[in-house]
Amino acid sequence: MSASKPLPSELYSVASVIALERIAIDLFHVCDYTLMKRAGAAVFDVMRDRYAQCRHILVVCGAGNNAGDGYVVARLAKQAGLDVTVVSLIDTTRLGGPAKQACQDWCEVGVITAADHDVLTDADIVVDAMLGTGLKRDLDDQWAGWIAAINHASKPVVAVDVPSGLYADTGCTSNAGAVMAEVTISFIGLKQGLFTAQAGDFCGEILLDTLGLGDEILSQVEADALLLQQQTLTRLAARRASSNKGSFGHVLIVGGNRGMPGAIVLAARAALRTGAGKVTVVTHPENLQTVVNAVPEAMIKTCGDQAEAGEVFDDVFIAGVTHIAVGPGLGTDDWSVMLLKHCIAAGKPLLVDADGLNLIAAHHGEAGYRIETPLIITPHPGEAGRLLECQHGRVDIQHNRFESVRLLQRMFHTDTGVAPRIVILKGYGSLIDDGEKIRVCHAGNAAMASAGMGDVLSGITAALWAQADALALDAVEVAEIGVCLHACTADRVTGGGTRGLLASDITDHLHELLP
Repeated sequence: MSASKPLPSELYSVASVIALERIAIDLFHVCDYTLMKRAGAAVFDVMRDRYAQCRHILVVCGAGNNAGDGYVVARLAKQAGLDVTVVSLIDTTRLGGPAKQACQDWCEVGVITAADHDVLTDADIVVDAMLGTGLKRDLDDQWAGWIAAINHASKPVVAVDVPSGLYADTGCTSNAGAVMAEVTISFIGLKQGLFTAQAGDFCGEILLDTLGLGDEILSQVEADALLLQQQTLTRLAARRASSNKGSFGHVLIVGGNRGMPGAIVLAARAALRTGAGKVTVVTHPENLQTVVNAVPEAMIKTCGDQAEAGEVFDDVFIAGVTHIAVGPGLGTDDWSVMLLKHCIAAGKPLLVDADGLNLIAAHHGEAGYRIETPLIITPHPGEAGRLLECQHGRVDIQHNRFESVRLLQRMFHTDTGVAPRIVILKGYGSLIDDGEKIRVCHAGNAAMASAGMGDVLSGITAALWAQADALALDAVEVAEIGVCLHACTADRVTGGGTRGLLASDITDHLHELLP
């Protein structure tokens, strides 16, 4: 297995990977124990390549095939002359199928040691073969204790398939948390939950070994989601030398309530940096001088009341606005409602973020709030929770981000068939759903947990949408590239750091990744 091989784009649910395994066994006559031995060999190869100095290997085995993989690792390590300790958290007579065979093969060369946390003391490295994808319910004290003990020991951990305690379909952890691995080696197909929610705190580097299954098998089951990485940005083509600003759209950004100019400034600057041909800002009169000083390249309109609103919006549409982004710094008062309704009524492709989403959540379905135009929304988990009226808000959203983004996309589906209706659910492993396939962004870092990041994403995405015709992109590709550009720029700026990133830093460095 090549540890440096780029990850594929296909992501699978646990059920889909099980289906692939059954197809390999039943239709292509691959022996189940052969697959297990390949999995154990893949883990051992990574250990040998990356932890060559480690001489004392501790393998913690649980139940099912994950344990079987662990026994294979132990046998290979023992045969290579390493000092190996194996503990089992179950009575091994309960093992069946290839796991039972793997355990028996281990017992021919070694022994199973009593499951005492003290064995962690002398270990140089820990192989987590406790649960894998088999986690289905809350863990009792024994399993919880081993997860805590492994994490407390602060030894390098290689997780077999999935860190124990992590739900492979959602990226959430069990009641006992999860094992914190340095490396996770996923088998057959990448599990979708490894790339979102809490998974980033536990998986470490993620590798894939398909266990020798070729495309003739892997193509039998459709991927459940798609992984977006920096390669996504290669779809952005350089502009022709003869380009002019009239070819790249005119973005209207609406927001910036009384005393809140910062968000609208961030969004406008990001839109300009991303290449929108023109940007117009509609904001509160009190913010005029601040916005003019901060974004002299944008055209600025102010609107203080309903009497002014009609004239202002007539003017901007006469000027040729093609796309609208509403929400940054908008607020939720009567002024905010007035501007949001004008944006919805304008009949232009519409991106809604921040307080625009909070207003829709409070008035969803009411006259003036029904959006019948192409739509992109960019909620964070709190805003998503309000839209879906979740009892526990962001907590409920994070419990199953895949289901949450599907529900949000369906919420904005229209019987008239207006497309696109795209949801970007922000957070670690941002999700994008167009109603056909969910995409997961595998870029970005913890330093992005700072004010104004969502405003910058709105500006980037609106600008790319305005350029979609010139770039030959559809709306979901716009969302994919926007999310990846935002996250990859953050990675470039921070260089592995987890603090100190400002939203404006993203804007200032966008040009480094744009062709």
